[in-house]
Amino acid sequence: MSYMKRLIILLILSAGFGPESFSQLTIEECQEKARNNYPLIKKYNLIEQAKNYSLSNAQKAYLPQLQVSAKATYQSDVVKIPIQVPGLDIPTLHKNQYTAVAEANQLLWDGGAVRSQKRIIEINSEVEEKQLEVELYAIEERVNQLFFGILLFDVQLEQNRLLTGELERNRLKVAGYIENGLANAADLDAVKVEQLNVKQAHIQLLATRAAYVDMLAIMIGETLDSNVSLVKPAVALPDVFSTNNRPELQLFEAQNNLFDSQKQLIRSGYMPKLGLFVQGGFGRPALNMLSNKFEPFYIGGIRLSWNFGSLYTQKNDFRKIEVSKNQVNTQRELFLYNIRLTESRENKDIKRILDLMKDDGEIIALRENIRKAAEAKVSNGTMTVTDLLQEISREDIARQTKAAHEIDLLIAIYKLKNTGNN
Repeated sequence: MSYMKRLIILLILSAGFGPESFSQLTIEECQEKARNNYPLIKKYNLIEQAKNYSLSNAQKAYLPQLQVSAKATYQSDVVKIPIQVPGLDIPTLHKNQYTAVAEANQLLWDGGAVRSQKRIIEINSEVEEKQLEVELYAIEERVNQLFFGILLFDVQLEQNRLLTGELERNRLKVAGYIENGLANAADLDAVKVEQLNVKQAHIQLLATRAAYVDMLAIMIGETLDSNVSLVKPAVALPDVFSTNNRPELQLFEAQNNLFDSQKQLIRSGYMPKLGLFVQGGFGRPALNMLSNKFEPFYIGGIRLSWNFGSLYTQKNDFRKIEVSKNQVNTQRELFLYNIRLTESRENKDIKRILDLMKDDGEIIALRENIRKAAEAKVSNGTMTVTDLLQEISREDIARQTKAAHEIDLLIAIYKLKNTGNN
């Protein structure tokens, strides 16, 4: 085989199997790409970072806590021993006194406060993530609208192509009729007008489809060719009583978990606190209150503290949390109520479309028979070309209606799937 022949075959293969021929997208791929491309997706990492920083800060409560204090005072009187012992000089303390102290505290047990704080931090981050999931979930519906809009334009373009072929076939027939005296130039002009109308419709459909493709490209963050091919999903009717997996339900659950953790934190507030401490300092006087010298000193020990002040407000704090919890539960019930209404309406829409589709095939077959009969009448001179064009238009409308019903069914099915996140 010569070099030129091999080059020609290679060019033919590259034309038939180039990038555009493999440029196909499924609706699931578009949804995933749009989700990953959405600016808010970056917030997941920010939420995780904030959670880690907060957990690290909470854990530091178990590290030794160091504090330094100093004071200089002048007092109106000092401790004196009101006796005199012969031969013994008992010094009198200075009224100006100085003390510098460094104290280190090591928490041993805090009644579960740190553990409760860490739990709240984790659940609060989970609540933020679920809220983000709710926002991101709305992207799917927007992607579905664009995806099925493009598919609808595709079927309309296909019907436009078929109608163009049908009109061209009849134009050739009418031209022949003119030669036989069965039609005139006006009849041929009428066919040409319809051809021009169909051509204009083709241009409009291509332009609108390209606009939808551009919007889809922006959403998924990729460059799409205007001729990109979308894979038409298979028709699979979802279960009417399918499980509801909406992210809103997970958000409500996370919010309730947060309220439970807040209760636990309140309980830990009136538990005793136990820890070690050590003090080291320098002052005058030091621990020896009868010494007028600057001396170092230290104290070490164990400390127990128990604050009962939170008991006064505990009941009201619990009641406030219960009110918030009831509000969330009410929102959940309202959400489920609206979901049930939406699912009921969408199931009825699916049934309505299915009922309409039962007769689509028969209508097309009848319209095709009527159009063929009209062509025969025109050839016999018993029907005008204008009447024939009307029958051709009606057959085209019937085919478009069938194609539109198929896309409408997919739209209704995916709406129902989106409603329950199935």
